[in-house]
Parts: sequence; structure tokens; C-alpha cells
Amino acid sequence: MSSSSSRAEFRCSVAVQPLAEQTDPAQERWAFQYTVTIENTGTLPAQLVARQWSIVDARGQVEEVRGLAVVGHQPYLQPGQSFQYSSWAQIGTPHGSMKGRYLCVSEAAEVFYAEVPEFALADTSQLH
Repeated sequence: MSSSSSRAEFRCSVAVQPLAEQTDPAQERWAFQYTVTIENTGTLPAQLVARQWSIVDARGQVEEVRGLAVVGHQPYLQPGQSFQYSSWAQIGTPHGSMKGRYLCVSEAAEVFYAEVPEFALADTSQLH
């Protein structure tokens, strides 16, 4: 029995901050910048191909976002390598949440998903 199991796996982490210049409470628009770090924690090289996000505001309004690439890139990561990018989202309440996943393909042409755990979109200056 071989103990060298090859696997493709990405781990994702997120940091969020309010985006004041895109926020307008009078228009019920709150914007948040999020920075995602994607790390290849597997043993095979793999490429991020597409993204899928679910963005929910405090009223339960859901926006689904799907598309190829992230900020115009489809990063190909060797084991141990990481890729970081920033983007932003806008919701109709001072707080909400996001979660998502990336469609990835290993060098061996195996499809897998890298899950982005749910994270809060919140402007703490708006919370009482």
C-alpha cells in the first residue's frame, strides 16, 4: 500500500474592511473590500478557473455571482504557493455576509472546489 497520496487542495482565508468611498447610507448602499488568500495545501499543482459567490444582506436579499477567473486571473499554483487578490461587494444594509467557492482543476485534470467559509460584511461604526 502506498502512503504517497496525491491530492489537489486549496485553502482560502478572507479579510474584510468597509469601503467608505463606495458607501452611501442615504441610498442604502454599504460597500466592503475583501481580500482573499488562496493557498495550495495539496500535493499537486492546480489552477483556479472560476468563482461562485453568495452575498446576503441583513434583510435576507441574496445576490449570486458566478464567473470565470478572479480579478482577471486564473492562478496556477504549485504546492505551497499562494495567490492573493482584493475585490469588493455592495449590499443594502450595514451588515451581511458572503460565502463562496472556486472551481479548480488539478494538473491531473481532476475538478475540485475550494470552499470560502462564510464571512461577515459589517461596518462596525454602524453597529450600536
